[in-house]
Amino acid sequence: MTDPLAARSLLFAPGDSERKLAKAGASEADLVLLDLEDAVAEANKPAARALVAEHLKTAARAQPQWVRINPLDTPHALLDLAAIVPGAPDGIMLPKATRAEAELLHHYLTALEAAHGLPPGGIRTIVVATETAPAIFGLGDYAGCPRLAALTWGAEDSATALGATHNRDETGEYDFPYQVFRALALAGAAAAAVTPIETIHGDFRDLDGLEKVATKARRAGFRGMLAIHPDQVPVINRAFSPSPAEIERAERIVAAFAASPGAGTIGLDGEMLDMPHLKRARAVLAMRR
Repeated sequence: MTDPLAARSLLFAPGDSERKLAKAGASEADLVLLDLEDAVAEANKPAARALVAEHLKTAARAQPQWVRINPLDTPHALLDLAAIVPGAPDGIMLPKATRAEAELLHHYLTALEAAHGLPPGGIRTIVVATETAPAIFGLGDYAGCPRLAALTWGAEDSATALGATHNRDETGEYDFPYQVFRALALAGAAAAAVTPIETIHGDFRDLDGLEKVATKARRAGFRGMLAIHPDQVPVINRAFSPSPAEIERAERIVAAFAASPGAGTIGLDGEMLDMPHLKRARAVLAMRR
């Protein structure tokens, strides 16, 4: 198993647009996702595959360059991997997947790394872990999955898998099943000791709504968020970075426990704090940039 992923913003770029690939690379995103799946029409997939392969070999990398391949049960997946692995992507996002498929991807990557002289295990993975009905029942089973750095979820394909006509209620909030899937993806990532990543906010012009969603997501435990437009990236980066006030509070909590070694609880500002508070304070400090 690899280390958890450290990325606040993960920006998709359609693999069939050289202009958008370059624009994503020039953004403030912590990680770029070169997309061969949903952003590319069926007829354009071969051209997109070739363009992404060339991009990986020739473009300057200001941030990690990952590739979302097509699902393993499609004829495109192995062609995607054969084309892009020679360019040494930093990672692969696997959509519509189960734990068993994540393991299968590991074996494919191991063979391709050996064939192209790449370090074994160097290509990491993110699994989109809620997009099929069988995948929902395996969200707690990712501990020890090789190469896995993060789990994320998808509301749109989840709704399609369930036969839903829509995935939001009359207030605009996700309906109950998708709130459950989101929570299970978060818990599954924690159980596997990998990074939980929030799904997209589909209206890229709604930056106020994005800020609310991203802020709630970090408060719940997510450590990054998918983006579909460069304008979303600064909002996401701010939301997933602790504020000066949060950092100051966390530093005071850590210092207070350090001043009382062996104490299980301490008092600070009229509040009794124990080990969970200390662990959360350390987690806040670990998010500093």
